[in-house]
Amino acid sequence: MNELSSDVIAAQVGTECVSRRDFIKVCTTAAAAVGLPAWAGEKMAENVAKGKKPSVVWLHFQECTGCTESLLRTAHPDVGELILDLVSLDYHETLFAAAGHQIEHALEAAVERGGYVLVVEGAIPEKDGGIYCQVGGKNAIDTLKRVAEKAAAIVAIGSCAAWGGIPSAAPNPTGATGAPQILKGKTVVTLPGCPANPYNLLGTVLQFATFGTLPAIDELGRPKFAYARVIHEDCPRRPHFDAGRFAGAYGDENHRAGYCLYKLGCKGPQTHANCSLLDFCEMPGAWPIGIGHPCVGCTEQGIVFNVPINQNLPIEKPTAPMAYPGIQPEHGVVGSSPVAVGLGSAVVGALVGAGVMASKKMAAADKAEGKE
Repeated sequence: MNELSSDVIAAQVGTECVSRRDFIKVCTTAAAAVGLPAWAGEKMAENVAKGKKPSVVWLHFQECTGCTESLLRTAHPDVGELILDLVSLDYHETLFAAAGHQIEHALEAAVERGGYVLVVEGAIPEKDGGIYCQVGGKNAIDTLKRVAEKAAAIVAIGSCAAWGGIPSAAPNPTGATGAPQILKGKTVVTLPGCPANPYNLLGTVLQFATFGTLPAIDELGRPKFAYARVIHEDCPRRPHFDAGRFAGAYGDENHRAGYCLYKLGCKGPQTHANCSLLDFCEMPGAWPIGIGHPCVGCTEQGIVFNVPINQNLPIEKPTAPMAYPGIQPEHGVVGSSPVAVGLGSAVVGALVGAGVMASKKMAAADKAEGKE
């Protein structure tokens, strides 16, 4: 990184007030926020200095713009640093100053260049030929397929784009569905959530921009770094669940004491997401369980809008050993379990201590009897 001068970086990011140190700090902070090593941020800064900022095309369809609104509230980096310094945002209907023919020309120019990261926000209506969502005289299905054809990577942000979300709730009058269902045969990274945590998007885009790879995904296209575990495993109220302490009603003594919300219909045991581990927009507690409301399962197609909000679901991770190291490993070797080692050491220590005390007592008794 020493060969990168302040002038080079400032010229690439478009402002003379950005120093080399400040820009590298932005990159490394962004990398750290999504679990990437510091050198990944330095690599990102190096790519930007060489004019290799990733192009991003962002399409809006049937949605509330909640995912974009969440993105606007990030702080490390903030949205200005993200769209002006780290990436080249070549099309975004909400954030563009242009409108009409100007913004449509920007989209066509980006598609002609190709090689961009396509971010899809919102569901795509299939019923009646997709007439329920048109932008610039073109329906959502045709636009999505055309823009996806030249994309280097495709990310569906939010539950609407991932599988249909709110627009697809019964009776689904527009035939709304997600981007993966329209783009069959293509790899689509899905980031479900209502809204999705913007740092999950940032982590995906940063990895692709820096290394040219996408994160490991599950069978639904969800990055494993964010969706491999259910909320119940890492919930701050999990100790109360294990101890059998539950809120029985909103506002009761147990609810005010912060007890587990399972009996109020919390869907955390079946909801795959990292809400309990990654704060929304750097605001600790800014998520449903954090403010005393049960998780509604907004990342899960089969739960949200399908299961009554107060209905309990089976516990996927019911006991502490599912989340913490077990005391006795299956093969019975004490040294393989940290907990077992700790217990074994305590037992050995107790036995040694008891032996020392017994020896002292015997010595004292011998001395009293005049024995040597």
